[in-house]
Amino acid sequence: MTQKGTPEYIVIKAVEDGVNVIGLTRGADTRFHHSEKLDKGEVMIAQFTEHTSAIKIRGKAVIQTVHGEIESDTKK
Repeated sequence: MTQKGTPEYIVIKAVEDGVNVIGLTRGADTRFHHSEKLDKGEVMIAQFTEHTSAIKIRGKAVIQTVHGEIESDTKK
């Protein structure tokens, strides 16, 4: 969460076709609750909420957060 208590957003931009974005739940058992597939150039804005504690990204993408920017890579 940000300083004002509002949920934090992240921006994910696919650098290749087929980037998977997977939302994971909070609680005692972490589970997948949502997934999206992005093609090259597509952008998704995601948010951490009371239900989403983590976001997993598979594939080559650029991820921007309030903490900075990072690139994910393709599994080799």
